[in-house]
Amino acid sequence: MKILVAGELNADAVFVGLSSLPRLGHEVLAEDFSLELGSSSAICAAGLAKLGNDVGFITRVGADLLGRFCLDRLRLLGVDASAAIVDPALRTGITAAISTTDRALVTYPGTISELAAADIPPDLLRRFQHVHVSSYFLQRALRPGLGDLFATAKRLGLSTSLDPGADPTDTWCADIRELLQHVDIFLPNEVELAALTGCSSVKDGLRTLQNGNTLTVAKLNKKGCAVLRPEGLLTVPAIPVVPVDTTGAGDSFNAGFLHARLLGKSLEECLRCGSVCGGLSTQSPGGVAGQPDWITVQTYLEMAGLDRI
Repeated sequence: MKILVAGELNADAVFVGLSSLPRLGHEVLAEDFSLELGSSSAICAAGLAKLGNDVGFITRVGADLLGRFCLDRLRLLGVDASAAIVDPALRTGITAAISTTDRALVTYPGTISELAAADIPPDLLRRFQHVHVSSYFLQRALRPGLGDLFATAKRLGLSTSLDPGADPTDTWCADIRELLQHVDIFLPNEVELAALTGCSSVKDGLRTLQNGNTLTVAKLNKKGCAVLRPEGLLTVPAIPVVPVDTTGAGDSFNAGFLHARLLGKSLEECLRCGSVCGGLSTQSPGGVAGQPDWITVQTYLEMAGLDRI
């Protein structure tokens, strides 16, 4: 499947093996550290490529050490980043990802918010069958034109997907509801779903976002994932893992779900694929090192006594 991922690109400085998260006035030692490819968009793109898709990536990035590192990593991971716009006037962002049983993030945004819809022409969209966007709330330049971009993609025959990501301003603007009219697959986590809908129940939140067009998939962390069908809530449990690093697990889930969905698999199979991809991604530091290929997904399902997808 030919998939275009449009979004932010930055590096992750990953600290793992901490006894606790840092506190002001205290120092916490990490058992390990690595510099990894970061950003929700890039991690999802890498996961889709690992599963065997033909993935293109469009972004704005600085002409600096971190920018070159991120673009080189994408290429090594099988993602075509030739459409990336390298701007010498910009500085590439970086996130410090600090993982224990949960994770804390500190981000210098850099170029994260610089990609605009005007940077993604119809001629680029025509080369693909699906377009995915992550980190809606971080991408301030892309946000105003995203509805038109998705509408253009739909007119050209592409399907669309969106992961909202967290809103650092905690305002959770309501205009995303209008945007969803142009979105085929919406991929919030449980916190994002509650914030966007004001519903404490996953089922109520999913029902609130129903618009007759968008399939909303709720990522529920250790509780698995869920979608709302006419006959009721369909849930699939998370796979049993002890995480090394949860960075990008939701983005790897997105890659697994989208891969199966674009292959025409059933909703339950799509949720299961997302669960396996998200869970296995936590077994290595960083967002991409633990991402499985398609054979690994099928092998895991067999070993777990589940049907292959």
